Amino acid sequence: MKKTTQLKELISADEILVMPGAYDCLSAIMIQNAGFKAVQMSGYGFAACLLGQPDCGLLTFTEVLNHTRNIVKAVDIPVMADGDTGYGNVVNVVRTVQEFEEAGCAGVNLEDQVWPKRCGHMSGKEVIPMDEMVAKIRAAAWARKDQDFVINARTDARQKYGPEEVVRRAKAYWEAGADLIFLEAPQSQEELSYYASQLVPLGIRISANMLDGGRTPLSTFKELEALGYSRCSVPVMPTYAAAMGLKKALEKMMEDGHNQNLDDLIIPFSDFNKLIGLPEIRDLEERFLTDSAIEQKYGSKEQLEIERNQGH
Repeated sequence: MKKTTQLKELISADEILVMPGAYDCLSAIMIQNAGFKAVQMSGYGFAACLLGQPDCGLLTFTEVLNHTRNIVKAVDIPVMADGDTGYGNVVNVVRTVQEFEEAGCAGVNLEDQVWPKRCGHMSGKEVIPMDEMVAKIRAAAWARKDQDFVINARTDARQKYGPEEVVRRAKAYWEAGADLIFLEAPQSQEELSYYASQLVPLGIRISANMLDGGRTPLSTFKELEALGYSRCSVPVMPTYAAAMGLKKALEKMMEDGHNQNLDDLIIPFSDFNKLIGLPEIRDLEERFLTDSAIEQKYGSKEQLEIERNQGH
């Protein structure tokens, strides 16, 4: 089954789809290995990973596209791209959708912020007029070659205009051709319920965003599912978890003066090599290298097998 169709079906299922946010290939692989069925690209994580900067519209489309393309290749589950505002007007949106689709993504987020955008839980956001965003969603739906490619329309209108405007825009974006409506930064459990009550009975699929330390009170995935949410992204937890793990390990190494007692803070060498696919490289070597090349590298085919099994 195509990745686009997989994602479309997951969003349409009764069970809520939980999509952790990947910031690079390694985090995407770990999301997949943990058992999640799809992965969300995290523009916030990209900015931190690639630039060491906040999510304030500093990344270019080319940087995001190239990084996303590598991540798509690294995993076997559907990937939803973070298309920010589409990087311009309707013409830019058309190219954005087409490039992400050609890169192998199963869908894309597009938001109604003014460029340069910023993280949806930061203050100081501005949004474009609703009609302008409606045109962008129409252009996005027209641009995709595969009708199962998911258009996830995000509105950031809550901060400046309130919940009623969020509902108004959600309905308009759905009518324009979006497959999912991303309601960014509700500020209470009551708002989460309000959006669901206004949109789900109309057949509109909605998405929540559980951001650690953000403006939205954290709900369990089952609680969101009970309200009628089709999807929940968890965009920054993997980034924060990786940063905390690295912080703890480095601080301990600095304090101890060596790296001899980090076993509870790091993945072992052999396990990590298996995680990133070293055994598959050995398989290719065994299949295609000449006997003399294998002997030169490993001493014998038997030793190659030992090295593969040990992850060395």
